[in-house]
Formats: sequence, C-alpha cells, structure tokens
Amino acid sequence: MNDLTHINEAGQAEMVDVTDKAVTQRVATAEATVTMKPETLKLIIEGGHKKGDVFGVARLAGVQAAKKCAELIPLCHPLLLSSIKLDIQADEANSRVVIRATCKLAGQTGVEMEALTAASVAGLTIYDMCKAVDKGMVIGNVQLLEKLGGKSGSWQGVSVVEGKL
Repeated sequence: MNDLTHINEAGQAEMVDVTDKAVTQRVATAEATVTMKPETLKLIIEGGHKKGDVFGVARLAGVQAAKKCAELIPLCHPLLLSSIKLDIQADEANSRVVIRATCKLAGQTGVEMEALTAASVAGLTIYDMCKAVDKGMVIGNVQLLEKLGGKSGSWQGVSVVEGKL
C-alpha cells in the first residue's frame, strides 16, 4: 500500500509539493446519483417544477463547485481548469438521476477532487431544488470513474450505475 501523500514525516497534514512535477494533460470523470420518488423524477423531466430547470441549475452548480474545490477541501491545490462538463441524465427505470462530471487541465496535479466535487454539488443542488416535494431523496454512489495523465498514468473504476465504464 502506498504512503499517504498529504501526511509529512511528523504525522501532520500538509499540501503536497508539486513544484517539480511535469505539466501534463490531466482528465478525471466522477459520478453521483440522486434516487427519488418516480413522481419527483417525472416532475423534473416534464419541466413542471416551479423552481425551473432542475438539471440546468444543477449543471451550473457543478461547474461552480469544481472551480471552488480548493476553497472547500483544505489540501487541494487551486487549479486553472480548462474544461468542466456535466452530463445529467434521468434514469426512469431506477427512479434516479445520474450525474457525470469531467474536468480537464494541463497542470502538475490531478483533477479528481474537482470532478468529485462537481458531481456531489450537482446532486446536492437537485436535492435542494426538489426537497419541497421529496425529502426522502438519496444522494449516493459518489465515485471516481476515470483518471488520465500524470506520473501514475491512467486509472479506471467501475460505475455502480452501469457496472462498468
């Protein structure tokens, strides 16, 4: 097992020094789900929600969250992201929304936390917009699906939603 990178020799938490790392293209994709009552999902799909476009607002919230990641998670580096994309789809068969966030940059550290933050906050935004009609929604399955670039190379996970990426 690898040593934790954010802990120094004295056992204290610290930001990783990336000064000597090469600048490379880096991409990460994360996923989250919001499970809800079928009636709630139908309301969103049909555009009948009085607060407006639920998926559109969640998409914007996810973009904003990725840009604010270093302000939310203490040891994350502030990054100059070159792309943030959120794909939000209704999965009617399972009465849930599937959120996928992909972040990219050319830099010295990865964008996994930014993608995870984007997917999480998009899910929280869906909850916030729909809680008046469905307080029992469940935000879950927040996970990294894929990471490309950097010294450690590529990594691919298994989507809980699809069983594969």
